[in-house]
Amino acid sequence: MGMQETFKALSDPTRREILELLKEKRLTAGEIASHFQMTNATVSHHLAVLRKADLISDDRDGKFIYYELNMSVFSEVLGWALGFIKEKESGD
Repeated sequence: MGMQETFKALSDPTRREILELLKEKRLTAGEIASHFQMTNATVSHHLAVLRKADLISDDRDGKFIYYELNMSVFSEVLGWALGFIKEKESGD
C-alpha cells in the first residue's frame, strides 16, 4: 500500500491507540473493542482502515480472528523519515 493510506490510517487517534494495544500482543476484535466506548461496527471500520494501509494483519485461529502489527510497514515509514534526517545532517 502507499504512504497516503499509511498516513491516513495513522492520522486518527483511535487507530493509533489500537496500534498501541497491538504492540503488546495479538488481539481479537472483541478484545480491542473492550478498550473503547464505541460500537463494534466502528471498531471494525478502524481495523479495516488499518488493514487497508497494511499496518495490521489478521489471522484466523479457530473461530477467532486475531489482529497483529505488520512491522514491515513501520520499518518502511521509519526508513523514509530517517532519510530526511540523514540528508539534513550530511548537508550541514
